[in-house]
Amino acid sequence: MTGPAPPPHVPRYPRAVLFDLDDTIFDHSLTCRDALGRVRREFDVFRGPSLDDLRHEYGRLLTDTHRGVMLGHRTSEEARAERFRRLAEWAGHPIRPSAALEVSEAYRAHYQRLRRAVPGAAEAVRRLARRSLIGIVTNNTVAEQEEKLAFLALDRTVDLLVTSEEVGSAKPDRRIFCSALARAGTTAGETVMIGDSWESDITGARAAGIRAIWFNRFRVPRPGPETVGEFRSFRPARDLASLVAVA
Repeated sequence: MTGPAPPPHVPRYPRAVLFDLDDTIFDHSLTCRDALGRVRREFDVFRGPSLDDLRHEYGRLLTDTHRGVMLGHRTSEEARAERFRRLAEWAGHPIRPSAALEVSEAYRAHYQRLRRAVPGAAEAVRRLARRSLIGIVTNNTVAEQEEKLAFLALDRTVDLLVTSEEVGSAKPDRRIFCSALARAGTTAGETVMIGDSWESDITGARAAGIRAIWFNRFRVPRPGPETVGEFRSFRPARDLASLVAVA
């Protein structure tokens, strides 16, 4: 005689799921590349380098100039104009600050017009929001990221937005993650962090004791030996939900 069938396994979800925003939910990288392509066609000083080389150098300059912005020490407009001044110099055609500002404004207009979500990301966030509190932990300003969440129609889905500007520290500093836990009212063991940057999102979250899941959209080699969940696409959304669920 056989006994009763065991009850079906019911996955348990964390109380809170924290997401990075740029290049995890909001598609910064490809939007940036497309906007730079428009700038390259419009301004002769940028036509020498290939688009890929231009994008690579712009990314380096972004890393170099963004820290002051994300901590609230300078405006995004100031940093962006400085990047294009230095980018033109790198391309072999130095320009005046006034010309750099003109290029910066043209780039920003293209960026805003071309921007989009990472495919499937918004749907996945909404799916997880049925089960868990949703937070954003991001190295940027409050106003910039609030505007992006509104654009993505996620402003009413996300329960908390934690920015480097308001906290005064940036990922991977564990303090920004601890601030997110305090805001969420959860412990590290009740929380999962999802992000695309191994250093900022994965290393930072783990330093705060938070389980991390790596979004490796561009299929780059794993930077470390740590056992970390990994996914490459938000579609289908149920796959990420299964990865987030506690076994």
